[in-house]
Amino acid sequence: MLPQKQAEEAIVSNFSEAEHEGKEEEKGEEQQSLFSMKSFLWHGGSVWDAWFSCASNQVAQVLLTLPYSFSQMGMLSGILLQIFYGFIGSWTAYLISVLYIEYRSRKEKENVNFKNHVIQWFEVLDGLLGPYWKAVGLAFNCTFLLFGSVIQLIACASNIYYINDRLDKRTWTYIFGACCATTVFIPSFHNYRIWSFLGLGMTTYTAWYLTIAALVNGQVEGVTHTGPKKLVLYFTGATNILYTFGGHAVTVEIMHAMWKPQKFKYIYLFATLYVFTLTIPSASSVYWAFGDQLLNHSNAFSLLPKNGFRDAAVILMLIHQFITFGFACTPLYFVWEKVIGMHDTKSICLRALARLPVVIPIWFLAIIFPFFGPINSAVGALLVSFTVYIVPALAHMLTYRKASARQNAAEKPPFFLPSWTAMYAFNTFIVVWVLVVGFGFGGWASVTNFVKQVDTFGLFAKCYQCKPPPAPGAAAASAHH
Repeated sequence: MLPQKQAEEAIVSNFSEAEHEGKEEEKGEEQQSLFSMKSFLWHGGSVWDAWFSCASNQVAQVLLTLPYSFSQMGMLSGILLQIFYGFIGSWTAYLISVLYIEYRSRKEKENVNFKNHVIQWFEVLDGLLGPYWKAVGLAFNCTFLLFGSVIQLIACASNIYYINDRLDKRTWTYIFGACCATTVFIPSFHNYRIWSFLGLGMTTYTAWYLTIAALVNGQVEGVTHTGPKKLVLYFTGATNILYTFGGHAVTVEIMHAMWKPQKFKYIYLFATLYVFTLTIPSASSVYWAFGDQLLNHSNAFSLLPKNGFRDAAVILMLIHQFITFGFACTPLYFVWEKVIGMHDTKSICLRALARLPVVIPIWFLAIIFPFFGPINSAVGALLVSFTVYIVPALAHMLTYRKASARQNAAEKPPFFLPSWTAMYAFNTFIVVWVLVVGFGFGGWASVTNFVKQVDTFGLFAKCYQCKPPPAPGAAAASAHH
């Protein structure tokens, strides 16, 4: 068995060696300055890049729906469940990173080369647990990413409407679908460095704008805070929070883009701690200011006064949602490329063309179900609960069920939970809790809520939760004046 240090060195990917060789080969000062600028903006593989990717990918449009969740479940539950799911989410991200390193070290002992290949979660499951697990991983991950991308499109249309309501939300969805289709040109997660950095800046601004605007605005007249009032609403809100800390569908791809993937272990936790500083103050202050009004306004922007600061926040969130769309779609592009045998193609244009069929169903679904807020909870209960919490915990338990596997593990249990038994107990708790509370109660509540939205607004709703148009009489009178 390789000692830890050697094992770690062995894991440093061939990709990074190729990259370093590439850097050494660069000659000429002009070329070098161009190259360093390009690598600064474009080639990211450091610990910081991974942290930015995780933090900016974890919280995007959810920031705008968390006050709505607080109105469904009350302030105390909202804060406690954020902390609870934040830590559980960080733990399962840690498990995914352990399984990735286990898979990679086993493969590299067999001299498998990953130079032109991006490892994905379903391949890790396949390598460690066989084809049935591969199918499960692929089904949950792809469906989750598909709906994650749909949610970004719905969010774009929902947000821009608050700046320009001359077009209805459905028309905005058509427009943003075309804009987001351009993400087919971004090759892989190495190329998201500058985007992740900007994305995090944008969510930070928006979160603090929401917090300050709500406090400055003060409590609205006759504000009431009745939540939690109904079980359906309580579990719908809880599931949206479960979804908030479930940005793991791209964890393996982010790790693979690192030069030293074994350094990923605690990055997700540090990203989550930062995200707490955005989500808790903004959700609690908006809920404090508007109370039960939020029950009918799943997008926090709709209640805040229209001014330059709000417009800036809307525009920044739009750009961020475009970035997050790319984040959610890139693993889908990889899967699709592997299916049609285009994954090794060097030509960016050819790959972009091959990726287009992935964008079209996303666009279509966003137009059918434009329910911003309720769709987050439904995706959380039915997909995130398995993809992010249950499957990684079960996979970890099964991978290390034999004494020999535990003995030869590429990663030993962490210092704060040093025994395998304790890890098993904790993983079992996660599986049972998320199965009963997240999938069971959460699934029942969010599907009930979702069906209610369909009954109220209908499929292909032209403008979900928009202001009603002025009455014909009033319109005629104002025209007369």
